[in-house]
This record gives sequence, structure tokens and C-alpha cells, in this order.
Amino acid sequence: MSHPDAHPDDADRGCLRVVLAVPFAALTLLAAWFCWMAVTIRPSGAWDDDAYRGIEVSCLATLALAGAVAVLWLLPSVRRVMAWPWVVPAAALVVIAAVRWATGT
Repeated sequence: MSHPDAHPDDADRGCLRVVLAVPFAALTLLAAWFCWMAVTIRPSGAWDDDAYRGIEVSCLATLALAGAVAVLWLLPSVRRVMAWPWVVPAAALVVIAAVRWATGT
């Protein structure tokens, strides 16, 4: 028996949360992989343009993927189901990638 104050859409939110967790998790994991790549690439010297380019591309990919998580979360229908902590890991990756891109070494 359902609670008299229960909203009929509450039962569907759990299933929708599981469905939306897939793109959130996939985008965040991809962003984390590119962020890890950006952090672990070490240029051999000031002349190593390929390593610097790899850092930039990895940081840009991290920012794009984490930005996609934020854009997805900004949709009102998604925000009603997914709490803000789902965006925190992506936001942390943005900060790490931005610092890595800014320092470049």
C-alpha cells in the first residue's frame, strides 16, 4: 500500500536515476581518464612540442567531457532526479585540468 502523501512520480524517479547515472558515470570516467593522461604526461624538455600538445589535448578533452556532465545536469528534468553531488567529481576534474593546462609542465 502506498503512502497517502506519496507523489505518483516518486516511484519512477529511482529507475530514471539509474538510467541517467549511466551517461553521468561514463562521461565522468572518460573525463577522469583524459585528466589522468594530462597529469602523467611529462615533457622531456622545452623542445618537446608533442608532449605539450598531448597535455593540451588531454586537458581540452577533460574540460569538454566534464562540461557535458554539467550541461546534462543543468537540464531541469535531470536536476529534479539527479542531486548536485553527481556533478562534483566532474567539477573537480575541471579544476585539475585547468591547473594542469595553465602550468603546462
